[in-house]
Amino acid sequence: MTSHPAPVFIVGHWRSGTTHLQNLLCQDERFGYLSTFQAMAPGFFLIGDRTIKRLVARVARSRYPTRLIDNIPLAFDAPQEDEFALANLSPCSFVHSFSFPRQAREIFNRNVLLRGPSAHRTRWRERYRTLLRKTTLACGGKRLILKNCAHSARIPTLLDLFPDAKFIHIHRNPYDVYLSTLHMHRTVLARSQLQRVDPRQLEENVLVFYEELLTRFLEDRTRIPEANLVEVRFEDLEAAPLAELRRIYDAFDLPAFGAAEPELRAYMDSISDYRKNVYRRDLSDIERVNTRWGFAFDAFGYDRLDPTPPAGP
Repeated sequence: MTSHPAPVFIVGHWRSGTTHLQNLLCQDERFGYLSTFQAMAPGFFLIGDRTIKRLVARVARSRYPTRLIDNIPLAFDAPQEDEFALANLSPCSFVHSFSFPRQAREIFNRNVLLRGPSAHRTRWRERYRTLLRKTTLACGGKRLILKNCAHSARIPTLLDLFPDAKFIHIHRNPYDVYLSTLHMHRTVLARSQLQRVDPRQLEENVLVFYEELLTRFLEDRTRIPEANLVEVRFEDLEAAPLAELRRIYDAFDLPAFGAAEPELRAYMDSISDYRKNVYRRDLSDIERVNTRWGFAFDAFGYDRLDPTPPAGP
């Protein structure tokens, strides 16, 4: 796109730790990113970053001090998923499925898998290229750390745009992803849907989208040069964040890790009281995930649970 360093893309299914990983990497001031305000106002953030941002932040924080789907504080200067910016720029985003859940499969196919007319794929590329040009300008030309779960199925398109891009794929225990993603859909739909949808259809969508997103990623990741792809296990990142981050820096030959370590430690101290949502796995959930997402256990090395109820006394 330009002479600026190629972006680092964080990909992985929703609720797999992509936000946590991006927040950690973006503590390093040598990197740039798309902020929450920029994602909300992609059309004018280059001129509205001061006055308009303060007004919007004041209203938003009074209603939503934390994100709807988890307990992460809402901060307008914090990194944000660029899929939200695409949604505010155009119809070329998966986010619109939360407003029109009856068309969720069609929206997923068109905007995540990029199936359909070539004109739509061209429009998607143009919108995204424009967004990243503006983001790079706002960041002073720094290498961008970008997070977008839907990008997991867009690897060939991203490589066409950025042949030298780096990719970090983060994965998480499928049982946890299933329950957390269901919670996300139910929570967001309750506040954004313009159509009613059968709860059974919502559950089926969660199952299908995981299957199609990660099947596509597993097929396409061989296109990424080996030196430009790092796989991260969420559980390892949670247990030893500095070790995992150092591994990423070393794999991609990023600027010296030691320079960023003080900021990373300070950030980790600041979130030490954070508590994830806890979900109860029942036997039907385990059986459903085993049946539909069995490929993920094999691909990412997680153990299957036995859905058979324990024998009585």
